[in-house]
Amino acid sequence: MRCPICKKPVEDPRPKAGGAVAKSTFPFCSERCKLIDLGRWLDGKYQVPVVEEDGDEGSFAVGAED
Repeated sequence: MRCPICKKPVEDPRPKAGGAVAKSTFPFCSERCKLIDLGRWLDGKYQVPVVEEDGDEGSFAVGAED
């Protein structure tokens, strides 16, 4: 796998023979790339798309009578 920020190869996080575990920066290659990605999320450069359905806006109105 490659780092999503700088595209360097990243080691598999599964334990190796002998019990050694990979760094906790996975899927990034370094703490630097991990922080760059966090900064992009916090700046709003990444967004999760939201689809709003029409007609559901008034269904939870306070004091609405059925």
